[in-house]
Amino acid sequence: MGDTKPIEVAIIGGGCASIATAFELTRPEHQGKYHVTIYQLGWRLGGKGASGRGEAGRIEEHGLHVWQGHYENAFRLMRECYRELNRDPQQCRIADWTDAFEPARCVGLAEPSQQAGWQYWMAYFPPGAGLPGDPLEEGNPFSVNGYLTRCVSLLSTVLASVKIPASDGTTAQTFYQQAGKGTLAGSALILEEITRLVKYGQIVTMAGVLAALDLLKSIFANLPRYPENIVLRFLDVLGTNVEQQLEKIVAVDDEARRVWEVVDLLLAVLRGAVRFGLLTDPRGFDAINGYDCREWLQINGASRRTLDSAFVHGLYDISFAYEDGDFGKPRLAAGLALRGTFRMFFTYRGSLFWKMRSGMGDAVFAPFYEVLKKRGVSFQFFHRLENVKLVDMDLLEKDERPYVSALEFAVQADIREGQEYQPLIDVHGVPCWPAKPDYAQLVDGERLEAEGWDFESHWEDRKFRTKRLDVNKDFDFVVLGVGLGAIPFVCREIVERDPRWQAMVDRVKTVATQSFQIWLNQDLATLGWSSPTITMASFVQPFDSWADMHQLISEENWPTPPRALVYLCSVLPDGNQESESTGADYPARRRDDVRANAIRFLNRDSRHIWPYAVRNHTRQESFRWELLCDPTETAQTGQSAANGLPNESRFATQFWSANVNPSDRYTLPLPGTVSQRISPLDNTYDNLTLAGDWTNCGLNMGCVEAAVMSGRLAAHAISQSPALEDIVGYDHP
Repeated sequence: MGDTKPIEVAIIGGGCASIATAFELTRPEHQGKYHVTIYQLGWRLGGKGASGRGEAGRIEEHGLHVWQGHYENAFRLMRECYRELNRDPQQCRIADWTDAFEPARCVGLAEPSQQAGWQYWMAYFPPGAGLPGDPLEEGNPFSVNGYLTRCVSLLSTVLASVKIPASDGTTAQTFYQQAGKGTLAGSALILEEITRLVKYGQIVTMAGVLAALDLLKSIFANLPRYPENIVLRFLDVLGTNVEQQLEKIVAVDDEARRVWEVVDLLLAVLRGAVRFGLLTDPRGFDAINGYDCREWLQINGASRRTLDSAFVHGLYDISFAYEDGDFGKPRLAAGLALRGTFRMFFTYRGSLFWKMRSGMGDAVFAPFYEVLKKRGVSFQFFHRLENVKLVDMDLLEKDERPYVSALEFAVQADIREGQEYQPLIDVHGVPCWPAKPDYAQLVDGERLEAEGWDFESHWEDRKFRTKRLDVNKDFDFVVLGVGLGAIPFVCREIVERDPRWQAMVDRVKTVATQSFQIWLNQDLATLGWSSPTITMASFVQPFDSWADMHQLISEENWPTPPRALVYLCSVLPDGNQESESTGADYPARRRDDVRANAIRFLNRDSRHIWPYAVRNHTRQESFRWELLCDPTETAQTGQSAANGLPNESRFATQFWSANVNPSDRYTLPLPGTVSQRISPLDNTYDNLTLAGDWTNCGLNMGCVEAAVMSGRLAAHAISQSPALEDIVGYDHP
């Protein structure tokens, strides 16, 4: 760029979307055209993915963070980051992305047992071809047509695994053999055969069903050629015949019942795709986002058993899809549910899930921080955005778009001697974020610590001073990477002026979440969990999702290492926000709620997964609190010299989180609200773009991949790079 002044980009927030934007804008191919400054509340990056090291080097997370094998954009940037970081494996154990992530192929769903307690549906997902972030092969697996074709293939796979008693009836496979001995020869012949099958309506063996499914693959590969009514009747015939063949064993065989629930679900999706014209509608899955997922499935023939199944329940759990945090108000946009589910199961590579081998702050945000620092990105920690100021409309020239004229911050703390804040600490040779700021680096740090300044709390209004940044002088572009919940507080002028922004903050709702982590001095097998290491959803509320995270223990710094580590999470009911969410003590009150919920869960519900974690599981007594490891003890015995075995007060030695800050709240995928999301590509404001999983980014689900896609779109809005076709899975016009 020579002597040309770089374009100044101010990025607000340090979550996945903001970091992705900064990574794209500072690529070497831009030759220094953009200088990026990230303004961050408090002392650490991460947003909803933040983590910190507490006592004994414990990894303390915002929640349960597990990546999925379809996170193509996120893994691509992560792999590039580690390559550029080029850590020495002799000096740092987490030197490459393969050191930071490990496959997690066992997934489970929980469902109430008709006998007693709960039962578990475990599934092992084999390695998918390649690894997430590898170059994609020719063809687009992220299309509606591609997903539906895979639906039919999954139907065949699932049904082929069912052992059905032999039948004396005539197999319907004969028509398939007549259609070219296994080769489907031409659409006219296929139409003739499905018409005949619909007419007689009987497929009396499973072999015949599988043959019919091969016809179905060809139908969906060329769907516009076939009359809708014939295809729908064909699907009904298939469903009726499969149900008839399974009905004798479904009532007595849980595995067969679950197979039927999956089959019924897939058939409902295929019927709905035909009935709602998803293959030809340019909106694709977004055409049905006005429906709740269960509602849409029911419209398209799903049974009540399927709608109440653990699989459907799990979709709502992993999406935190409970309006106001109320478990009695499950709501999930149908199109988002289908897109997210299909990507999860049909496009994963390497492993369905990937767990991190350290905290997300250590495995993800510390490497990105180090790479971005080397690229010249400036980090301004302890900056709380208070107002995005728009230009006075009277000052605009004709046809000039409105723009951000200033950014107003509260500077929460100053760094001693005007130095740059150094945020990372070393734990076993790995750069990590601490759970607390380094007060020694702060002016009046001892006083701030003694007074309990909470730098990450929305309700903490204390500050050292204010700072104003002006357009053209301090910045040229703004990337707003805060959470949606913060928009009404920091963008008051835009929301007041712009009906679209007002509609977005009114209709696109958010929800608080809760989580807790427990470290145990006995392993889960000893406590009665007999299945493999697992990630599970659809369990008892209020903690419906949990994961075995024992792989993190070796990364911590315990004097006597625990034997097990478990993370649990769910939504946190809002209650009466209008009357309760005021005052600096609000976060503490909500933490008390989470603590009470966690103790109640351990006393009442932990017996269903760890029967020997309670004092006498046959008499349903309380949780064995001596199992919990205290990081301040030199030996993890769980004994108390004064009182013998401890009571529930020992839970205070564990970690729990009430994620109630506006920017930390999870954006809900409610039906009828997706169209109110604003895209990072929106150019209403000349120098402002948005970044976050809450934007209209193509995936529109609250996850790392959606955030990274949004960040890449924000970078494109500023620099026209990356190209839209290089943002994997972005299928919007």
